[in-house]
Amino acid sequence: MKKWSLRIGAAVLVILLAAFIGLATWEPLWADREDVEPSTRAYSAEIIRDSYGVPHIYGKTDADVAFGVAIAHSEDDFTTLQDVIAMSRGRYGAIAGESGAAVDYAYHLIDARGTAEREYPKLPEDTRALFEAYAAGLNQFARENPGEVKLGNLFPVDGTDVAAGFALRQPFFFGLGNVIQPLVAGEDLRREFGPDIPGFARPPAGDVGARPGEATADEEEELAYSPFGTEGALSGSNAFAVAPEKSGGPTTLISNSHQPLRGGVAWYELVVESEEGWHFAGANFPGSPFPFLGHNRHLGWTNTVNRPDMVDVYKLRVRYPNKSADRPTHYQFGDEWLELEHETVTLPVRVGPIVLPIERDIYRSVHGPVILNDEGAFAIRYGGMGNIGQLDAYYRLNKAKDFAEWESVLARLDIPSTNFIYADETGNIAYIYNAAVPDRPAEVDGERVNWRGVLDGTNPALLTRGTVDYKDLPRYFNPASGWLYNSNNEPYTAAGAGSDLSPDAFAPELGVELKQTNRSRRAWELMSAADRLDRATLERIKYDTAYSRSGYIAKLWDALAALDLSDAEDLGEARDMLLAWDFEADNEGPADALALLMIRDFMSAEYQNKPEAPDVREMLGESVAHLEQHFGRIDPPMSELLRLRLGDVDLPLDGGSDTLRASTTWRVDDDGRLALVHGDSFIQWVEWHEGRQVFSRSIQPFGAANGRADSPHYTDQMQLFVDHRLKPVHFWREDVVANAVSRKTVTHR
Repeated sequence: MKKWSLRIGAAVLVILLAAFIGLATWEPLWADREDVEPSTRAYSAEIIRDSYGVPHIYGKTDADVAFGVAIAHSEDDFTTLQDVIAMSRGRYGAIAGESGAAVDYAYHLIDARGTAEREYPKLPEDTRALFEAYAAGLNQFARENPGEVKLGNLFPVDGTDVAAGFALRQPFFFGLGNVIQPLVAGEDLRREFGPDIPGFARPPAGDVGARPGEATADEEEELAYSPFGTEGALSGSNAFAVAPEKSGGPTTLISNSHQPLRGGVAWYELVVESEEGWHFAGANFPGSPFPFLGHNRHLGWTNTVNRPDMVDVYKLRVRYPNKSADRPTHYQFGDEWLELEHETVTLPVRVGPIVLPIERDIYRSVHGPVILNDEGAFAIRYGGMGNIGQLDAYYRLNKAKDFAEWESVLARLDIPSTNFIYADETGNIAYIYNAAVPDRPAEVDGERVNWRGVLDGTNPALLTRGTVDYKDLPRYFNPASGWLYNSNNEPYTAAGAGSDLSPDAFAPELGVELKQTNRSRRAWELMSAADRLDRATLERIKYDTAYSRSGYIAKLWDALAALDLSDAEDLGEARDMLLAWDFEADNEGPADALALLMIRDFMSAEYQNKPEAPDVREMLGESVAHLEQHFGRIDPPMSELLRLRLGDVDLPLDGGSDTLRASTTWRVDDDGRLALVHGDSFIQWVEWHEGRQVFSRSIQPFGAANGRADSPHYTDQMQLFVDHRLKPVHFWREDVVANAVSRKTVTHR
């Protein structure tokens, strides 16, 4: 009997061992592809790095440069590039576990791969050449550094793989995740306030100059459901453009993006130049062969997140084949019952040393992706769906020589969303509210349509086709004020009294957001009050740390004043300190740290359109408890609480969650300090002086080598960033060579 027990035990052990080996090894084998045909073309690029490690990449052709971009970025952060490539192939769960599997679900739901496979071959040949060269650079680095590859059979990749990453990421910048997440969870949709259409009254008037608008939270708040994980939030920014007559000198463009400081949508700074006329200084995200913002010798632009209503939600009437069926097979569309497209996909989900294969059902209708929950079947349709023309558009914008050429590219609406703030060498400034909004009729069947509600999926007349015309979007060009800005606010406060557009001039079906941020209020006020917006004045505005007692800030402070704290003396002391606060997150007031802790969650609630704000008394208690536990007092200097941390560097920060100097979100470390993870990131300051070459400066919160802890450029910009200082951008080759610390040529073989 004992022998039988031993044999049974040994057999079970063998079975368990075999199961473990299978779960530890199946995913790379399952993901192996034999249809990838990597580029066999020869490429050659020169990579020159300046004293801060920023790569300047030169090549004979644009494709040579794109190859060099991949090599340089891999040298600085190959681990994040692999995450992005894994996302573009629906394999991120094999790296990041459950959170990565959520990304993979989104990848399959919106058909990122199918979109890329259908649309990539239609792109112009020179654009595809850029992406093939970039893929070749990634493949070569992986081949030459096999010890750094963290997922089997992730490489080789091709241009279609890179394109699939674009198809996945772009819709989440205008808030698609805020629709997908509640539908998956079976929760009510939280839609932003809209124009005057049935059921959606305009918010109460605010106090930004003479313009109406309701305060909302900062655009940088992390999405509840994002294809980038916790570090990849949809983000906002500040942007400023000033004409020569207002600056008293140069045409000025300030790019002040607020992104996660690390991860799949963290900025990577670079300068590119080819003999084919591509010469650009700016920054991109991992997985892109070209910069998304910055400047060439003639012009430049930057972006801020806008939030038009880009998503339409339809409730479908579905039919099951029989009473015992677990999924529907058809849906009604007009007088017909159409087949509900269905496929079962496998999501790899890493759990410790093993990867589990989890199956999920994906549905699609003529409207678009379909999500089933306990309330029924819901289809979503969104602007830019099925279009990857942005791959070509950004490339053409990089090489544009004047405003007319630049705007002709933007007018294609191939870039589905984001505001564009523009400036050029001739003194032009512009702001384009760019959005590929679905073309929605005001009335269907003689009735006004509430496009922000849940639409009848059985009615073909409600199925949108195409996008609105570019000419119908809000647009500024050389306003009389001589300045433009955006801080993720409505486009109707952008240029000052007398120059601002009126919301009444634009169709409500555009779904333009009607809101303000604290940053927008402060920017509008400060820029309106300035007689001259010279460099010193603009620096004070950009690094402003003040809050306006308006919007959600006013509501929060009114609620604090109304609290009955007769039974909580400790909270009463903290409340009184807040009521005496100067509304400056500048590290000088005794209430700065307490205010920092209080404001963020109220900002978050407003931004996410939650039906209720946090409980003020409860938040006050939690904030007081945190400070007392970790600092032994409720009034420590804010600089001791808020920190910029990476590796061995630990520095104090200023700014708040919704100030122009943005310290937006953070992680709470074991010592109770708040380590910034999201806020002011890549900053670029560009000036065109008459008769002189373009000049620019920039800064990153950490350094150029964001993924290399052993690099001297891992943290070498941190002190400059904390001190509100910028470093020079070496745009011109003679300047680059004079400041070079390393030079090498890389070739594809």
